[in-house]
Amino acid sequence: MKKIITPVDEKTILNLKAGDFVEISGIIYCARDAAHKRFHKILKKKKPLPFDPRGQIIYYVGPTPAPPDLPVGSFGPTTSSRMDRYTPELLKAGVKATMGKGMRSPMVKKAIVKYRAVYLVTYGGCGAYLSQFVKNLQVIAFDDLGPEAVYRIEVENFPAIVCIDSYGKDFYECCVK
Repeated sequence: MKKIITPVDEKTILNLKAGDFVEISGIIYCARDAAHKRFHKILKKKKPLPFDPRGQIIYYVGPTPAPPDLPVGSFGPTTSSRMDRYTPELLKAGVKATMGKGMRSPMVKKAIVKYRAVYLVTYGGCGAYLSQFVKNLQVIAFDDLGPEAVYRIEVENFPAIVCIDSYGKDFYECCVK
């Protein structure tokens, strides 16, 4: 098990290999389709994103409302390919990892290598389990989008697997037989 502390530096990224199990601690940012569309418009206008993207992890999730005494309800990943058209520009802006579930396009794989980033997957269908690793959650942008708003999340030992490493090796293609 490899530990990742955010924000993530390039040395950490370059040491991750497809198939590595990781635990993430620190701040991650959560955003889905609608937020990514707005990120695209912001970047196109050469304006700053609602968070500093350098060294950050974006998790594709729409958190559910929190039950009493917990920071969040279900916290499971959504399908990553829906964000593929926006991913290269976010990696170029400095994002070092994206996280969700499912495969990525050849375009995203190429951008991961070019910008020395990684793609992480976490456990689909386990949203209640994953919520236990969330310590704090707050909306930081686009609150009008409800669960698709941008969230700043503090996590501790959040579990994931390196799916595509910074060298382009894809866990789905090379390691799952």
